[in-house]
Amino acid sequence: MAAKKTALKPYSIIHHFPGGTKKQYLASLAAVHPGKNSLPEGQLFHAAGPSADGWTVVAIHESKKSWEQFRDSVLMPRMQKGIKGGFKTPPQESSFFVQNLQT
Repeated sequence: MAAKKTALKPYSIIHHFPGGTKKQYLASLAAVHPGKNSLPEGQLFHAAGPSADGWTVVAIHESKKSWEQFRDSVLMPRMQKGIKGGFKTPPQESSFFVQNLQT
């Protein structure tokens, strides 16, 4: 009997940085994204902007595993080293499995 293949479900992460600024975002983005206007492997979508009391980032990855791989191998190690001019505190995080993604 052949193994059943499961479809990957896109996974969304929302990071809110209370008191965060565009300048901090740009410094952090430069440290964790591979190049100008390109997304890390496995990331399908990235959007960010000012919100009521800070800065909010929304990313959609091809799967939860893809997000965890990026978080554990790129994002957290670079943030733990400290990013000059970047966000000073960890974000408030929420996440969900994407049921509908239109591009």
